[in-house]
Amino acid sequence: MVAVFWLLSVLGLALFSVITLVKFESDLVASQTQGTRARHLAEMGVAVGANPVVERDDPILRQVLDGGNEGFSCRIDSESDKIDLNFLLLNEDPVADDKGWLRDLFHDWGMDLVDAQELADALVDWVDAGDTEEFSGAEAPYYESLGFNNRPFNRPFYNLQEVRFVRGMDILERVNPNWKNWFTIWTQTGLDINEASTEKIARVLDVSFDDAAIIPETVRGPDGILGSEDDQPFDSVEAAAGPGGAIFMTEEQFQISGHRITTESSTVRIESTGWSGDVKRRVTLIIRNREGNPTLLQRREAIVQ
Repeated sequence: MVAVFWLLSVLGLALFSVITLVKFESDLVASQTQGTRARHLAEMGVAVGANPVVERDDPILRQVLDGGNEGFSCRIDSESDKIDLNFLLLNEDPVADDKGWLRDLFHDWGMDLVDAQELADALVDWVDAGDTEEFSGAEAPYYESLGFNNRPFNRPFYNLQEVRFVRGMDILERVNPNWKNWFTIWTQTGLDINEASTEKIARVLDVSFDDAAIIPETVRGPDGILGSEDDQPFDSVEAAAGPGGAIFMTEEQFQISGHRITTESSTVRIESTGWSGDVKRRVTLIIRNREGNPTLLQRREAIVQ
């Protein structure tokens, strides 16, 4: 009798294991199927967003299907709501002192001033074509001492992931893990004054937060929503800032920092999130000249939790 009970227990355990395994396999297949469907829906959103006739506030950018069980939501933003890191590092104008601006930015984010200076110098050494080392920079001998014989690359960054290879970036990532929200490498321009946040405008122009707030408040119009019909974008950087601009700056101040802003950026970021059931996928494109002869600069996919 005892043996019979043991046998029944073993059979029960085996049956439970089989049922659990089948359920796991079933859930895995369902998840993969939903993941594929979610990615397809995200691609649908990208196709809609890439159409040059679709405006940023067009309702077609969000579509709910199958009674809400699936759909996509797409956003169109200017990539120039960030500042191009290559643009800053390759600017050799001594009046502008963009390297000094980066040093001060890193310091305000929490880096020690010496570390901030070393990182700014190392970034310049990474992108310039020569082997002459900045005052506290890092050229080939430093990276060779760590076992890297092909660094620095001595060219502009091809993506922001490469920035992490530069000496001192580990320190910056500890004090500000969100540093990527400030930089791009795709626009070849300064910060778009009609797209950027008050904080970024204040920083790049070295003006007060209250003064910087004039720009987005004006651009967004009476409804306060960026990308809607009542927007009032600035036609020129001089109208936005400078001796005769909405933000008053002296000629000397504008000469130092005015090049870090623009009103003429043709690079957009199209971010589409598709969902199927509880599964979400996101596809992001960076496109230049969306409205004519578009060029795809980058494509990224991500799983959204």
